[in-house]
Order: sequence, then C-alpha cells, then structure tokens
Amino acid sequence: MSALPVWRKRWAGRSISLRLLLAVLLMIGVALPVAGVLLSHHFRTAATEAFDERLEATLNVIIAGVAFDPMRQALDYQGALGDPRFDQVFSGWYWQVTDQQGHTTTSRSLWDQRLPVTDSEEASGRSIIGPRGQLLRVMEQDIYLAPLEAPLHVSVAARNDELKRDIGEFQRLLWLGLLGLGALLLAVLALQVRWGLAPLRRMKANLQEVERGDTEQLDTDLPEELATLAASMNAVLARDQRLIERGRHTAGNLAHALKTPLSVMRLLVRQLPETSRAAWETELTRVDSAVRHHLARASAAGEGVRFAPIELRETLAPLLNGLARLAQRRQITLDTAFEATPRVHIDTQDIQELVGNLLDNALRWARREVALQVQVIDRTLRLTVSDDGPGMTEQECQAAIGRGNRLDEQRSQSGLGLAIVADLVTLYHGQMRLQRASIGGLEVVIELPVVARGKTLGRV
Repeated sequence: MSALPVWRKRWAGRSISLRLLLAVLLMIGVALPVAGVLLSHHFRTAATEAFDERLEATLNVIIAGVAFDPMRQALDYQGALGDPRFDQVFSGWYWQVTDQQGHTTTSRSLWDQRLPVTDSEEASGRSIIGPRGQLLRVMEQDIYLAPLEAPLHVSVAARNDELKRDIGEFQRLLWLGLLGLGALLLAVLALQVRWGLAPLRRMKANLQEVERGDTEQLDTDLPEELATLAASMNAVLARDQRLIERGRHTAGNLAHALKTPLSVMRLLVRQLPETSRAAWETELTRVDSAVRHHLARASAAGEGVRFAPIELRETLAPLLNGLARLAQRRQITLDTAFEATPRVHIDTQDIQELVGNLLDNALRWARREVALQVQVIDRTLRLTVSDDGPGMTEQECQAAIGRGNRLDEQRSQSGLGLAIVADLVTLYHGQMRLQRASIGGLEVVIELPVVARGKTLGRV
C-alpha cells in the first residue's frame, strides 16, 4: 500500500475546523518567517549602506584637507573634522593617509597603530579588525595629489558596534512584532473559521434533533450551499417516511384481506370427514400463525426511524386497562409497577405490540399472578414480565433464545407472540432474556436503549 492512501485514510476523519486551522498555521508558519528574513536582510543592507554613506562623507572631508608639504616632503592634514572622537586615543574612530613610500598621517585616536591598506580606485567599504581587536567598518579610496605622481590611500574607519546594535534591536523588535502578528492572525482566522462553520454546526445539531425525534425535518434557513443540501435531505427523509407508512398500511390491508379467506377455509374444513379434518386444521393453523407473524413484523417500524419521545405510562394505559379486565375475568391478579415514567423514542404501535404480547403470553400460562415491572437504567428501558405458571427450565430458556431456534416451538400456544416480541427487540437493538421467575413461572426481561434525554419521573 502506498503512502498516499494511508495519509488520506488517516486524515479522512479529521474535522474541517482542524484542517482549516492547520492550513492557517502552516501558512503563518511559512509566510511570517520568510517575511522576517527578507525584512531583516533589507534593514541590514540599508543600515550598512547608510553607515557607509556617513563614513564616505567623512572620507571626502578628509580628502579635502590632505596636503603635501614640499619643504618637508611630508603629508599634512589641514582640515578640521569637528569630532572629538578622532582625537581620543583608541576611541574607535580613525582616519589615515598613506603614500607609496610608506609615509603616513593619522588621526590622534589611532596613536601608534595603523589601519590595513587595500588599493581602491573608488570609495569602497569593508569590515576589518582594528586596534585592540576592535571590529571596524572602513571606507577607503586612492586619490592623486599634486605634485605626487603615486596615488595616496585615504581611509576612515569607525566601530560598527552601534550599527550592530541598531540591527540587533531592529531584529528583536521585528521578530516580536511578527510573533504577535502571527498570534493575532491565528486568533482572527480561528474566529473566522468558527464563524464560517457555524451553519455546519447548526446543521449537525439539527440532524441530532431529527435523530432524537424532536423534529421531522432539517431547518433550511442556511447559506445557499447548505440550504440546498438540507432540502435534499428533507426530501429523502420524507420519502423514507412515506415508504415506511405505505409498507405498514400495505401490511395491514393484507392482514384484513387474508382474514376472510382463512375464516372461510376454516368453515369449509369443518365440513370435511373427521379423518382428514385434523390435518387440514393443523395446516391452516400454521398458515394463520405464519401470516400473523410476518405481517406483524412487517408492520413494525423499528430500525431506521427515530420517533419523537412518548410518555410510556400514558401510551400503555389503555392496553393495561384492557388486559386488567381480561385478567379479572380469568381470576388472575395483574400487578403493574412503574419505578420510573420515562419518555421513550419508540413507535406507539410497536411498544403496545411488545408489551401486549408479553402480557398475553403470561396470562395464558399464569395460575393466579402476573407482574409487569418498568425500570430505567442508564437510559435503557427495562421491562420485566413474570407469571406463576409452569415456566421453563434453564435449558429450555437458553434453547429458546439460541440462534436458529423458534420460540413457538418451545411454547406452541404463545410462541407467535414471543416471536414477534423477539423481532421487535432486535429491530430496536435491544436484548431479551428468559429465566425462572421468583414467583415460580417464566420471567421475560426486555432491555431497549430508547429512553429519551431529560428528566425522568421517579416511582409512581
């Protein structure tokens, strides 16, 4: 595998904000140092040229004051620079005039030292090491002075400490300024990135609201690029909702359409001879159970839909009231205990189907008592239905929920209801356990991660 796909894969999940900030940081990290180097070089060059111009002006004054005394056959300086540093010994400011015979005239500041000489027809500057190891900037030029035939070499030198100090101070201020500018640019661009990506964050929050079921569609009050995307997503959501509703209505219509032919067939079977009637009734019962099972599964909303939160206790109240009357006719006590009254993200029909089948199964097998317990544990809804009937052994419970086994093979009279419950639990990514109840019969424990965020009321 090449390095490029690996690099792309590594950065594929990085946030847009991080990418933009890294790009800005890279730009600032490259642009500002380059600008600093260029500005520093330009200032150093400009400051050195200005210093050289100052020395050249002093050199011209010295050249104007140089004379040759024919009586003494010696060089003489008749000018006045007006700068006391040229009179102070080893002050760092010096001038020197030298002829080809080695005769030299110098400033008092040079004392017994001499500056190195380099022939130069035009004024030129260079850096040298002067008396006592001083770093000097020297400006020098060869001139012709009558009646001498050989040229004279005139030099003026000054310590460049001040020049270096100015350059160093400028560089210090420059890099501090660039550092502050970089921090300011980074902060401003970070705010710009945050402001620019604010619509995306709004869209993300809106998507989370749709996922929680708090709203059905995305807000399209967004910038033009995102508004088009939000509108397209809304169209997809609406289409999916229509397809789900159409499927559920179709399943319901099919159930009604099959109910009448099955009833007619049952009536016709009763007219058959006794020897063949039992086999036909068995097969019709299997057909009826299979149809009811698959139609119930098809009509369940389940996975792929995020419902608005509903009040569980209010939703189950009509169902529990009806089952309570049924239990009373069978002389069975139906005890319902809500340790919490949560709001859950689940379809009303699905939760009623799930609880109804559990209680109906328990009422079929119970002798005297059926119990429903509702709990909330870490945003997980736990439903526990138990009865005091014959129950199932631990091996039967494990076999019933094992892969490939069918619950209706374990308890034929109520297996369809438990099978529908198992399908609903799977659709909502929940868990289902069968175990021995404390009151003697079967206990079914259902855990569904559907509890909505927010306040959950305590035991009622």
